[in-house]
Amino acid sequence: MDLCFRALSNDFIKVGKYLTMGPSCKPITKMINSGFKYIFLVGHCKKELTLGERVQQLSDAATKKTVLRFNAEKFKLYVKSTPRNYSVIVMFTALAPSRQCGICRYANDEYQLVANSWRYSQSYSNKLYFALVDFDEGQEVFQQLKLNSAPVYMHFPAKGKPKKADTLDIQRVGFAAENIARWVAERTEIQIRVFRPPNYSGLFMLVIVLVVVVGLLYFRKNSLDFLYNSTVWATGALAFTFAMISGQMWNHIRGPPFLHKTQGGNIAYIHGSSQGQFIIETYIVGLLHAAVVLGMILMTEAAGKRDDVRKRRIQAFIGLGLVAFFFSLQLSIFKSKAHGYPYSFLIK
Repeated sequence: MDLCFRALSNDFIKVGKYLTMGPSCKPITKMINSGFKYIFLVGHCKKELTLGERVQQLSDAATKKTVLRFNAEKFKLYVKSTPRNYSVIVMFTALAPSRQCGICRYANDEYQLVANSWRYSQSYSNKLYFALVDFDEGQEVFQQLKLNSAPVYMHFPAKGKPKKADTLDIQRVGFAAENIARWVAERTEIQIRVFRPPNYSGLFMLVIVLVVVVGLLYFRKNSLDFLYNSTVWATGALAFTFAMISGQMWNHIRGPPFLHKTQGGNIAYIHGSSQGQFIIETYIVGLLHAAVVLGMILMTEAAGKRDDVRKRRIQAFIGLGLVAFFFSLQLSIFKSKAHGYPYSFLIK
């Protein structure tokens, strides 16, 4: 173009009141036009991938990584573009240490477990893919979907738009791999059997406990009176009872998160619904049960002792205070979970 301007007097011909290009500029013009056409065609072809090409690219990427990382451009190309003959499970998360999302790391480990189980299962096909969108890599996607918390699991079906049930209710079912696989089966009718790598930590702890018990029995073989101590057995029975009634077995079955980060950035230790709970919530409830039982024991022991009346009275009042306060706290927690529960005591 600069050549044309520099040769304005020689290469432009006046036709009426307009200027037209002379013969020396026409080859340059043709070259420029050809260049623009090439750029347009390349850009057009890059955006308009066929369904077969998209499936092939996803399949090739899935052979290298079971969870595909998408930015905004890849999310639009592989998830939002139509037509599709495959479903995509996408985890929206924030894994950067600066985001301080501890739950996101645990959730990502469980998600990776499901994706690995699907990739190496006998029923694996190109009808389902697992992907991940990190906030720092795809902030536009979070804004488009109006997501203001993480982690979030969403299912994008092959046909139609995602419905409410296509978002996993983490607060209700948690993000354990088995629960994610069950939800995927409900949305896609694809069964995924989760294969967890062997965890030897439980076996290691069991061996340590057995060694300690055997060692105590060996070194105290001449004095095993503690085995006949009713207080020892009562303490063990109470500890087992507290663990069971606080929800430890529910945690083992459902695999809920340890705690939850609310939309406002605060930490929630108590689940807001009676249909779910957090792991730390069971510890809190177990301690509350223990405090109430301790208060009852103090009052019972105070009534049965023959010590100084003043000491017995102080012990009874301490026990009564423990029962009143911690039972009131239990009612308050239950009322916050079972909405509409009318009763409370001391603490609302």
